[in-house]
Amino acid sequence: MRAAIIFSVLLMGGLVGCASRQGSLRFEKQEEAVYEHPLEEVWPVVRDWFRDRGFRYQEDAGQFVLQTQWREEFPGSKVAGHWHRYTVVGKRESPSRCQVWVIRSSRGPHGAPANAAKQPDWGMGRTPDPGPAGLPGGELRVEEMDVRVPTFEEPLPFVPEESVASITLPLQSSAVAGESLQGSRDFGMEWGLRDRIAPVLDARARGQEAPTLAAMKQEPGGASIECGLPIIGLAGQAQQGRVMLLGELHGTREVPRFVALGTCQVATRGIPVTVGLEMPVAEQARVQRFIESAGTEHDHALLMESPFWRSPYPDGRGSEAVVQLLEQLRWMRAQGLDVQAFVFDHPELQGEAREAAMAQSILSQVEAGAGRFFLVVTGNIHPRTQPGVPWDLGYRPMGYMLARKLPSLLSLDVAFNSGTAWICFVGKGDSLECGERPTKGKDNGDRYFVSLFERPSESGFHGLFYVGAVSASPPAVRYGERSSDANPM
Repeated sequence: MRAAIIFSVLLMGGLVGCASRQGSLRFEKQEEAVYEHPLEEVWPVVRDWFRDRGFRYQEDAGQFVLQTQWREEFPGSKVAGHWHRYTVVGKRESPSRCQVWVIRSSRGPHGAPANAAKQPDWGMGRTPDPGPAGLPGGELRVEEMDVRVPTFEEPLPFVPEESVASITLPLQSSAVAGESLQGSRDFGMEWGLRDRIAPVLDARARGQEAPTLAAMKQEPGGASIECGLPIIGLAGQAQQGRVMLLGELHGTREVPRFVALGTCQVATRGIPVTVGLEMPVAEQARVQRFIESAGTEHDHALLMESPFWRSPYPDGRGSEAVVQLLEQLRWMRAQGLDVQAFVFDHPELQGEAREAAMAQSILSQVEAGAGRFFLVVTGNIHPRTQPGVPWDLGYRPMGYMLARKLPSLLSLDVAFNSGTAWICFVGKGDSLECGERPTKGKDNGDRYFVSLFERPSESGFHGLFYVGAVSASPPAVRYGERSSDANPM
C-alpha cells in the first residue's frame, strides 16, 4: 500500500494537465433569439413573464430596460449563498423585428462578481499539495488519490472566443442608474423567454386567444427556481438515459455545488435527474428519508446520526458541502422538481471487488430509472473507462465496467483553479492527519463548464468539468456552525 502511494505521489508531482490548448467553450445556442414582432408589442409580454415568476424589478419603459432585484440560489441555505439578478434590454432591429437580451449579474458569498469565462488554458496540472512528509493519503485507499496518468488530450474544435465573453453595456437608464452594467448573456433564459412569448404574440397577430403565460415549476428555461449561472456545455450532454460520471477531488465546496446547480438546471428543463453519491449503501434509507422530508432540525439530526459522518479520517466524502448538496436536492424536490438520490459505495470491499460492487449498484439504479439523467460523483480513479492505474496496469475501475454495459456513458475528470481542499495526509511521526491543504490548478475563469475531448484520454475520460477556484469544505460534524453572509443588496 505505502509503495503504491509513493509511486502515485511521484506521478502527481511530475505530471501536468492537458498538454495543449483544448479549444474554446461552446454555448448550446449561440444564435440570437429574434422576435418577428415590433418591440412595442414584445415588451409588455416580457414584463408580464418576469412579474408572473415572482421577480421584483424596476423598469425604464421608455428605454425598454428592466432590472430585477437580487435572488438567492436555493434560498434558506445554511452556508454562504450566491446571488443573481437580471437586466433585460429590448433591442429594436427594425419596425417589425427585435431582440430581448438578458444579462445576468452574479455575486459570490462575499459579494465579488462571478461572471468571467475564459478560453481554456490547460498548461498546468491540478493536484492537492502533499502533506509535511511529502505524501498525501496515509491509510486512505490508494484509489481515492487525485492522480493522473501521463497523457495527451486531443483539442476541441475552435469556436469564437466572444461566445463566452462577458458583457458591458453603457446604458443611460433610470432602471440601472448609479451602477455599471456588467454580466453575462444568459442565452438559455433568452431562448426560454422567446419560446414562451412568441406563441402568445403569434396568436394575437392571428386574432386568436393567446396561451397563458402562467408560471410553471418545471418550465424549460423558466426562472421560477433560481439555478445559478448556466453551466456551459452541460445542457447539450444532459440527456434522458445518459449516465455522467464526475471524477472529483474530495473535500471541496465547489464540486457539490456543481452537482446541485447541474441537477437544478437539467431538472427545470423537464428531464428527471438522479444524483449518485459515493457514500456507503447502508446510508440509502437515511438519505432517501432526508430528501423526502421537510428539512426540519429533527430531519437533519436523523441524517447526521450515522457513524459515516464521524469518521476519524474524514477524506471529504462526508463534508459540510455534501450535506448542503443533500439539502439542496431536498429543496428542489419540495419545489416540484423530479430529483432523486442514491448512494453506491461498498467500503467493506477492496480493489476490483469494490469497483465491481459500485458499478453494479449504479447499474441497478440506471436499469430501474429508464428515461432519467444520472449525475454520479466519485473519486477520480473510479470513473476511468480504460483499465490501468499507476500502481496496477491491469486494474479495472468502476467506469471501465460500466462502459461495457452503458454505451452512452460520459466520464469527466475534474479541473479547477488553485485553492484549498480538505484532505488527509501523513504528518509527523508517520501519523495520519486531515485538514485544509493547498491545491494547485489553472485559472480558467469563474464560470463552471463541461468541455469534451475529441477522443477519450488514455485514462478513458471523455472530457473535463471545471469548477473554478476551490475552497476546502470541513467535515459535516461542523455543519451549522457557519452562518450565511449578508445579502449583497
